[in-house]
Amino acid sequence: MSGEPGYPLVAVDVGNSRVKFGLFHSQNTTLPVPSRSLDLAPGEDSFDALSLWLAPATPRDVPWWIGSVERQVSSRFVAWLRSAGAERITLLASIDLPLVVSLPRPDMVGIDRLLAGVAANRLRPPDAPAIVVDLGTAITVDLISSAGAFLGGAILPGIGLSARALHEFTDLLPLLDMPGLAEPPPALGRGTVEALRSGIYWGAVGGVKQLIELFSTTVETAPQVYLTGGAAPAVAGLLADSAQYVPHLTLAGIALTADKEK
Repeated sequence: MSGEPGYPLVAVDVGNSRVKFGLFHSQNTTLPVPSRSLDLAPGEDSFDALSLWLAPATPRDVPWWIGSVERQVSSRFVAWLRSAGAERITLLASIDLPLVVSLPRPDMVGIDRLLAGVAANRLRPPDAPAIVVDLGTAITVDLISSAGAFLGGAILPGIGLSARALHEFTDLLPLLDMPGLAEPPPALGRGTVEALRSGIYWGAVGGVKQLIELFSTTVETAPQVYLTGGAAPAVAGLLADSAQYVPHLTLAGIALTADKEK
C-alpha cells in the first residue's frame, strides 16, 4: 500500500452502539472520502473482521486515528490493535482537533460532535455558519459560527433509545423495532403501535427541525445544514430546503485532523 506521505490511514469512530472505520488513501479533495468503510457492532470478536477488511495490508502497516465516546469499547479495541502488532495508534482528544471550541469545557463535549464540526468547516461557504445534524444512537444538532468556531448544540434521544425508554419505563407499551428514520409513518396512529411509531418518528424530526430554526435566529446569515448518519438522506428534505447529506462526516473529520497532525 502506498500513497501520499502519511497515507494510507484508518479513521475509527467509536460510538455508543457502532464502531465505524474508514480507510483513507489521500486527502486530495475538499473533504476526504474513505476508499472503503466498515460498520461493526462492538461484539466480543467483531474486530477480527478488520483483518479481512484491511487486506492485503495488516493492522501494523497503517496508522490508526481514533475518536471515541465509548471508553470501554475503545480500550478493548486498542488492546486488539496492539495484539495485532499495530504501533501507530492515536486516541484523539478535543485539544488535538483543528477547531476552536467556544465553550467553557471543550473536553466535556463528545468528540464525535467536534470531529463533525471539523469536517463541516471544510464544507461550509466562507463566512457562513453551519448546522450539523448527526442521526445516531443519540441525535445531535450543533452550530458552527461563520468564523468556524463550535458554539454548542443540543442532544436528543435517538429513535432506538426513545423506543426502548417508552417500553422499559411503562407497564403496557410494547418494545418497537424501529428501523430508524428512513420510513416516515403516518402521523395519525390508529392503534398503540402506530401511535408509538408516529410519536417517536415525528417527535425526532420535529425536534431537529425546531432546533435548526432556533439556531438560525442566533446567527446573522442563514446557516448551511449538513446531515450525517444512516437515515440522513431520507430526512434531509423534511428538515431544511438546503440540507445536504454527507456520509462519513465524522470519519472525514478524523482524517482532516490526522492530516493536520502529520
